[in-house]
Amino acid sequence: MTLDGKVALVTGGSRGIGAATAIRLAEDGADVALTYQNNAELAAGVVDRIKALGRRALAIQADSADAAAVVSAVDTAVAEFGRLDVLVNNGGVGFVGPLDQTSLEDIDRVLAVNVRGVYVATQAAARHLGDGGRVITIGSCVSDRVPGPGMSLYAVSKTALLGLTKGLARELGPRGITVNIVHPGPTDTDMNPADGPYAADQRSLTVFDRYGSPSEVAATVSFLARPESKYVTAATVSVDGGHAA
Repeated sequence: MTLDGKVALVTGGSRGIGAATAIRLAEDGADVALTYQNNAELAAGVVDRIKALGRRALAIQADSADAAAVVSAVDTAVAEFGRLDVLVNNGGVGFVGPLDQTSLEDIDRVLAVNVRGVYVATQAAARHLGDGGRVITIGSCVSDRVPGPGMSLYAVSKTALLGLTKGLARELGPRGITVNIVHPGPTDTDMNPADGPYAADQRSLTVFDRYGSPSEVAATVSFLARPESKYVTAATVSVDGGHAA
């Protein structure tokens, strides 16, 4: 129980990588708050699984594009659990579309969720994180390799998080807070299923010719949240099956 007594907040924690991460952190001993956008039933299911592990859990409705909601979610988690030790910036939206068919609304939505939402959540969490605090952001393998056309907007939103991670590591490091980013490769979720129409092409770009599982990404997040990772900061950790090779 390496995270016993710790409190974590996972944005976008009702499904996929976020849900797997929330459950893994609870397995490691943390109490966990998670945000969700729309599906309260899915979020409640994750809360039930965490509580079954003997940990406290809380689901908070918050659209990551809504800055006020993001700040409120952080404050609600702290009010409920009395502290905050780990922030996992997982909430995000995907987007695939050619340059000439990408609207300003598309651009604003993707950047609001994938970049501004991460910045605002970290800004709010930093007021509560103490020595030994952790900020872990879920990026994407497209930051290393864009495998095809139509992914420019998504790629820029995830690549921006590299600079943010390095800058925050410098800013928060003197307080004993580490900041790292995890890049998943093709991962079997409802947004990108391993049996989906584009799965064969994505599998072929990995060394292992397979999709990863959310639990494999969550295991890496768990390591970065633990006390023994205290000398790891500003790091990019790829869990991509060799997608970048």
